[in-house]
Amino acid sequence: MKNKVVIITGATSGIGNACARYFAQQGCHIVIAARNEEKLNRIGNELKSLYGNCLSIKTDVALEDDCKNLIQKTIDTYNRIDILINNAGISIALLLNDVSLNVMHQVMDIHFWGTVYCTKYALPYLLKSQGSVVGVSSIAGKIGLPARCAYSASKFAMEGFLESLRIENLKNNLHVLVAAPGYTASNIRNTALNKDGQQQEESPLDESKLMKPETVAYEIYNAVLHRKRDLVLTTNGKLTVWLTNFSKLAG
Repeated sequence: MKNKVVIITGATSGIGNACARYFAQQGCHIVIAARNEEKLNRIGNELKSLYGNCLSIKTDVALEDDCKNLIQKTIDTYNRIDILINNAGISIALLLNDVSLNVMHQVMDIHFWGTVYCTKYALPYLLKSQGSVVGVSSIAGKIGLPARCAYSASKFAMEGFLESLRIENLKNNLHVLVAAPGYTASNIRNTALNKDGQQQEESPLDESKLMKPETVAYEIYNAVLHRKRDLVLTTNGKLTVWLTNFSKLAG
């Protein structure tokens, strides 16, 4: 993995930040992307001082031009892309009756279209390097959950897109990984959208009891290294996926 060029979206907190640090520790060239430019540059400078290499590019993955710029600046700097980790995300927990369509569009724009935009523009370079596309999904992308209609729909869409991409490129040695971490300690619930599209600014869960993002980063790294198709973490997550698949077969 040394000297591989790795793009990570949503890299200023949680799983994205942990992935940036872990991949950098293994000798990769890191490109971090996020909307908060101040935080992005601070983390980028820290990674540079620790590991000697990090490119920071302000990116809102919901905007096609931002994603195109992210890929182009990476190529301008490194002339290759080996791994794209589509991690940027936002949380929402609202019943369909209570959520506005504008908020649903925001969630879909980040999770689905953000993955599509980044992957579309990176694909020629990933095919050339026979690299990896990673989608950080969720258990909610495997089974529809109550009060998660917008979130589940966006993650289902992401997974369908990535599965099709994998099949299209079976003969091209493109690696596609769908990672479903389960509940992970991060800032995503603090920045979750309420019914008006504003951040709720507090987590409904005890973050100290959740899986650590460093653990997820380690698992994602090894799944990329061994070119796995799927990664489901936590016992509850694995059980949920198994029961869902079993019920489909039985039904």
